[in-house]
Amino acid sequence: MRGNHQGMGRNRGDFGRGEGRGYHQGGGRNKGGSFGVGGFCVCSKCGEKLPHERGVKCTTLKCPKCGHTMVREEMLR
Repeated sequence: MRGNHQGMGRNRGDFGRGEGRGYHQGGGRNKGGSFGVGGFCVCSKCGEKLPHERGVKCTTLKCPKCGHTMVREEMLR
């Protein structure tokens, strides 16, 4: 039986374009933006703080006390 049915994704206009709607719009924490200048990199294990360096992601640093990966202070809030 053939009729005038539209299958999934056929002639549906915006289907599959990945424009992002609702909850997932913007992608991730802080909507994919940066946290700005300043702040601290913090060890989530022992609490050690280091000043954040512009252009260096905190997650690329290891804690000088315990060796655990550092995270941006805003991520722990």
